[in-house]
Amino acid sequence: MRGLLLAGGNGTRLRPITYTRNKHMIPIANKPLLLHGLEHLANAGIKELAIVLGPIKDEIKETLRDGSDFGIDITYIEQHQPKGLAHAVMIAQDFLGEDPFIMYLGDILIKQGLKPLIDTYQNESSDCVICTTQVDNPSEYGIVEINQKGNIERLIEKPKMSTSNLALAGIYLFNESIFDAIKNINPSWRNELEITDAIQCLLKTGKKISVQKINGWWKDTGRPKDMLEANRLVLNEIQPIVDGVIHSTSTVIGKVKIGTNSTVEARSMIKGPCVIGDNCHIGSAVHIGPHTSIGNNTQVFSGHIEGSIVMSDCVINCNRRIVDSIIGSGVKLESLEGDIESSDVQLIVGDNTSMNV
Repeated sequence: MRGLLLAGGNGTRLRPITYTRNKHMIPIANKPLLLHGLEHLANAGIKELAIVLGPIKDEIKETLRDGSDFGIDITYIEQHQPKGLAHAVMIAQDFLGEDPFIMYLGDILIKQGLKPLIDTYQNESSDCVICTTQVDNPSEYGIVEINQKGNIERLIEKPKMSTSNLALAGIYLFNESIFDAIKNINPSWRNELEITDAIQCLLKTGKKISVQKINGWWKDTGRPKDMLEANRLVLNEIQPIVDGVIHSTSTVIGKVKIGTNSTVEARSMIKGPCVIGDNCHIGSAVHIGPHTSIGNNTQVFSGHIEGSIVMSDCVINCNRRIVDSIIGSGVKLESLEGDIESSDVQLIVGDNTSMNV
């Protein structure tokens, strides 16, 4: 069985972060989003993986390289324009061949692994297995309508009206029949080849489609608030470990990870769940957390950071309480001279930006 990991698209809903960074490389609990999916695939026994790339791709290649660090042989395939998920499958056909394969959207996070998906495929002799989850906003997803007998009635992409809130969760297992299905669909109103339409074609032609309902939490990370919620969910699962040095007058509460060569100065509070990377410096009387991740080589000289993602190589020296924010790599945040602590700030800051707040 092979794997197909999708990391294309432009990530327009996450700008300005995604002007310079592929959204799949935004760190969740200090690990790139894409790596969470890759590790699920590796743990499921996938040894050969194709990653479909979009226009911002260099960081992915530099981080994952040939995949040997993760026990996977990686092939890169470029999708020059976002023409849909089914199009991504078609351009990977030469790599996938006649083997069954798992397709995994790289901006999806799940708690469960992929064993339930594979077990369903094998136990039910399926042509296709779709992972599903209940959502509050069905008009934003591919939706599965199931009749009273528990059989799939219809699949429809982003319906204006639907009797179902059961969404395609972005993880699929296909056999080679999916390629003929894709060849028999037309582009949608978005001018994309929709994987939902291809699965509907499989259904119409009598192929066996099985449903595996996601166990535990699931998160689509398309918007900043979703990224922050994903960060919270993953941080809730961490195992605490302190490899840095904490001053005796500082306080650590809850599940906290602090990396090597990191220091926390006097009278600070680190409240978990929280991750602080390697080579970080947390100054005196600083408050970090809960639900905050601080990337490697970041210095926080003053302030309070809560519910936020702060990437690597940042310098933060301000008197504001930063909440529910995403701070890109290499950012410098300072307070105006003589400014005193005042209201909370919520920020989305792109890489290598300097700001007074």
